[in-house]
Parts: sequence; structure tokens; C-alpha cells
Amino acid sequence: MANTFSALKRVRMDKRRTRFNRMRKTRLRSAIRAIRQVIASKDAAAAQAMLPKTYSIIDRAAKWGIVKKNTAARYKSRLTAHVKRLVAAA
Repeated sequence: MANTFSALKRVRMDKRRTRFNRMRKTRLRSAIRAIRQVIASKDAAAAQAMLPKTYSIIDRAAKWGIVKKNTAARYKSRLTAHVKRLVAAA
């Protein structure tokens, strides 16, 4: 166990940051899962409506360091490609 004041403070801060990061990562995964389900259900209008909201969540997660910037770009690129394919088919 930590035995200096600064080490004890680091433990407290790490617990708080872990809680926030876990919440943010869960929000990111839930948003991606939701839009993938809409894409799988072939609902082009709903997928287009959800895309900007999902982009926002992905960008914020990248800003906070939950995922790397290239990973966020890859998520956005693949989701966009799926939605474009869905809209073209509709």
C-alpha cells in the first residue's frame, strides 16, 4: 500500500479516472453497437440519423484517450462505408 501523501493521492485519482474512463468506454461501445444493429436491420434513414451522434461519441473518446486517434478514424470510416452502402441499396 502507498505510504506517502502523494502516493495516496495518486491512488485516489487513479480510482476516479478509472471510473470515468470505464464509463466513457462503455458509452463508446454502446453507441457503436447500436448503429451496427440499425445497419444490420437495413434501416437507412435511422442509420443516417445516428451517424453524427456516433461520430461525436467516437471523437470525444479519442480526445480523452479512450481509443487512439487512428482507431477512432477507422471506426468512423467503416461505419460511413456501411451507411453509404445501405443508402445506395435503398
